[in-house]
Amino acid sequence: MTFNDNADISENKVKRRGRTTGIAVGGGAVGVIVIALISQFLGVDVSGILGGGIGGGQQEESQLSDECQTGADANASVDCRMGGAYSSLDAYWAEELPALGADYTSPADFIIFDQQTNTGCGAATSATGPFYCPPDQTIYIDTSFYNELRDRFGASGGPLAEMYVVAHEWGHHIQALTGVMDRADRSGTGPASDSVRIEVQADCFAGAWVAAASDTEDAKGVAFLKPVTQQEIDDALSAAAAVGDDRIQEAATGQVNPEAWTHGSAEQRQRWFMTGYQSGPSACDTFSVSADQL
Repeated sequence: MTFNDNADISENKVKRRGRTTGIAVGGGAVGVIVIALISQFLGVDVSGILGGGIGGGQQEESQLSDECQTGADANASVDCRMGGAYSSLDAYWAEELPALGADYTSPADFIIFDQQTNTGCGAATSATGPFYCPPDQTIYIDTSFYNELRDRFGASGGPLAEMYVVAHEWGHHIQALTGVMDRADRSGTGPASDSVRIEVQADCFAGAWVAAASDTEDAKGVAFLKPVTQQEIDDALSAAAAVGDDRIQEAATGQVNPEAWTHGSAEQRQRWFMTGYQSGPSACDTFSVSADQL
């Protein structure tokens, strides 16, 4: 999606956390992503065997809003686009969540990091991919993931595909606020597991935001984003499919094992995104549907 040039995104609270000394991740971004995928499918940590590792070091932070003030800035750079997505999603959910019966608070932080960072969920690397950490209520993204998503996993790319990822992680924040995270059994696997229900619900929430994004306004009444196009929807669906469990399993091992799924198939993720897009967040109760409807 394209931001309106004069939209005000200056209130975004995204921080850039940079690498200063002593951090080394073996194998580069591609290597650590492969290590993470193999670890996920084998159920063991193989980073030591395959050469992944994290050294110590210190990091410094800068406030993104210092350089990302307008929609034009968001259109010009991926980091500012994260700031614009923050502003739009924050405004959307501040209005929408109370209507669903829950109080809204913004994520505690939104961190763009480089290669490695410390989080409330432990140390994270680029291999982790974008994620939401419930203990510190923070979204973490290494934006190099967007290149991997396109170049390695075959997504078509584009600004909405990037913002879909943010909207999905924001969906996990909504689940933390509504208690879904606490109630769900996140230890299970399989196509109808709570783990998958959590992930496809976040996809559904992302779709709901996309549908309303061009009507979501800044404090001055300017819409953050222009109306979405079909090509942009296709880009978001391409990203959702690219990170489907079946696609990743087949690419990594040549086989598909549904009983090991934790995030949902490509078809599930696309379908629930469109459910949110067409029907809004009230249609996103993935925990009330039967296994064959999921």
